[in-house]
Amino acid sequence: MLLAVAVSAAVTWALRALPFTVLASLRAGRTVRYLGARMPAGVMVILFVHCLRDLPLTQPRGTAPLAALAVTVGLHLRRRNALRGIIAGTAVSVALAGTLFTG
Repeated sequence: MLLAVAVSAAVTWALRALPFTVLASLRAGRTVRYLGARMPAGVMVILFVHCLRDLPLTQPRGTAPLAALAVTVGLHLRRRNALRGIIAGTAVSVALAGTLFTG
């Protein structure tokens, strides 16, 4: 019984330590540095397309997400603070979707 516990503990430890040892050697590679620099923008583009792909541009309920997008982008470009833009854009979206443009 003790041998089984020891073997399972060793396997568990090895499986948890293995990714860190593999990642340590990959961090110096060009591909990982390139992905680290480009992925944040790529993720934001994917989220943008996903959130706005079914937006009804001809209906009033499409106004709230577009206004929130304008506020988010405007604040980010003006202040260079992504968190401030995201919070303000979310507030605009919630306020408009919950009051003016339901339907």
